[in-house]
Amino acid sequence: MLTFFRNFFKTKVGLAIALAFLGLIGFAFASMDVSSTGAFGGVAGGDRVAVVGSEKISTAELSDGAAEALRQARQDNPDATIQSLLADNGLDEILDGLIDRFVLVAWGEENGLRAGRNLVNSEIRQIPGARGPSGDFEEAAYQAFLQTQSLTDAQLRSQIRTSLFFRQSIIPAAYGAKVPDSIARTYARTFKERRRGSVAVISAAAFAPTGAPTDAQLEKFYADNQSRFVRPERRTLRYATFGSEALGESIEPDDAQIAAYFKENAENYAARETRDFTQVIVATRQGAEAIANRVRGGQSFAAAAAEAGFRTAQLSDQERDSVREQASAAVADAYFSASEGGLTAPARSPLGWHIARVDDVTQVAAKTVASVRGEIAEVLRERNRQRGIAELATTIEDRLADGASLTAVAEELDLEVVATQPLTASGFVYGTAQRAPELVASTLDFAFQIEEGEPEIAALPDGQNFLLYEVSSITPSSVAPLAEIRENVIAEWRRSRGNEGARAAADRVLKRVQGGQGLAAAMAAEKVALPAPEAVNLSREELARLGNTSVPAPIALMFAMAEGSTKKLKGNGDQGWFVVSLEDISLGQLEENDPLVQQALLQIAQGWTAEYSQQMLAAMRAEVGVERNPDAIAAVRRQLLGETN
Repeated sequence: MLTFFRNFFKTKVGLAIALAFLGLIGFAFASMDVSSTGAFGGVAGGDRVAVVGSEKISTAELSDGAAEALRQARQDNPDATIQSLLADNGLDEILDGLIDRFVLVAWGEENGLRAGRNLVNSEIRQIPGARGPSGDFEEAAYQAFLQTQSLTDAQLRSQIRTSLFFRQSIIPAAYGAKVPDSIARTYARTFKERRRGSVAVISAAAFAPTGAPTDAQLEKFYADNQSRFVRPERRTLRYATFGSEALGESIEPDDAQIAAYFKENAENYAARETRDFTQVIVATRQGAEAIANRVRGGQSFAAAAAEAGFRTAQLSDQERDSVREQASAAVADAYFSASEGGLTAPARSPLGWHIARVDDVTQVAAKTVASVRGEIAEVLRERNRQRGIAELATTIEDRLADGASLTAVAEELDLEVVATQPLTASGFVYGTAQRAPELVASTLDFAFQIEEGEPEIAALPDGQNFLLYEVSSITPSSVAPLAEIRENVIAEWRRSRGNEGARAAADRVLKRVQGGQGLAAAMAAEKVALPAPEAVNLSREELARLGNTSVPAPIALMFAMAEGSTKKLKGNGDQGWFVVSLEDISLGQLEENDPLVQQALLQIAQGWTAEYSQQMLAAMRAEVGVERNPDAIAAVRRQLLGETN
């Protein structure tokens, strides 16, 4: 059964279901150590935000879920704040994810599904990151995997257990959604449709007031729009770097080390003989001897080989051992028993029969310890440096773990401790376009996860040096005081008022169009001079070539409208509004076996399976029973935002 599920997840349909599910419960994976303290009814009490069946979701779990969601958001946007995360019902989405996870487990247990310890262990053993060099599960590799994922064993087990209930409940319910061919062909024709219309841009700047607001207006705007003025979290770091210079003279090898290395590698320094050859390899012994006879008769080696239909090859600086490895012992003996200028006896290797002329013989005298002392010392110095710096880093890491301070370690190593200016998680000095110091840039992600005064050690990207660092101060993200950002607030007020004017203009233009005017005439009727609408004539295939991230919002809206309709659309960041008019839709024709039909079948099936998954979860919630505690949810929100009750 599990093999079936694993294979199913590899398909496009299975992946779509998995992604839909993860979208529901992704935030919930932060809080996995769920407490089951017995049954109770209702959600009364300030320590629970919801009850799923008989299990409660505590305020602490919701807070932890929000913290994990913020950490995930910062992977895409390092300057994300708790304020931006909780805007637009963000906390409700996090709670929904937690509820769905609890619902899956509760419904599964009530209906006889199983996800026991042995099954979870089996899944853990399949994690690639938990396997050692042999390919088998290793505890050390598993612990390293948990550390890199910032998970505990209990958290991972809860994740896996939840996913097992998902596989046993949601997957069977959504699997095998069948799309009628008639629907697929109708949908496929939309790939060939072409839409003609126009887009009007109504800029907020055209309606923005030029004067300043009154104090009362400004204060009200500031109070109503504080999320616009949140300063990101800032952290100041103290750091010091060290490399092999911290090892001093300890990396210098002594006479005993040099002598031992010379003895261990004696074969590299012994007397040796190298030879240059011109050789040819033939299929039979008779062929090799025929070439040898021609050479003895006065022909050159190359001419004798050519007459037999072969080309010679040059071998330089060959030693007996290398010839033995590349050919055979017989060939090596023959090549190194002939004299310089002489011809070797035919000898066999897996490639055939070898015969060669000895072009040159060079005797290399044995080397003494004194003659190679410098090169041995350099090898040992690098070896001692690598070993020493690794041991020093490990020692420092252990000392920091035992409570040693950054200052104490820096003083022992005679390191200079430097303090940064306040930095943001995005890698800039706060309030400027200046980048964070290059030395600390690679550690910023982790530096924004640790507490103040917790020194850490990290290898720098060059692999030669290490960084000692700690967070010396943390300034949480918060709303900037009005007095400090007054001009910025005034600019935002103007932009907001301008956007309100642009919206009113969009409403007027829309009303004129609905009354029978063309979009161009409706725009021209405005008292403020506005640009003429831009004509649009695009097919879906042309749109697809733009890529999803490149499709402007008004064009995307045009391809979601009904023919002959006109709609307004808000722009980004109070920049203005659009009025989109769709005049005509024309459909192309499909071939009998057009591949677009199969593509349509797949896309619709993915959408249907995702919808089935959502509906199954909704039915589970209804059966298990879910109650929310609005007061506790509001209290968590206030706590996360730092607001007083």
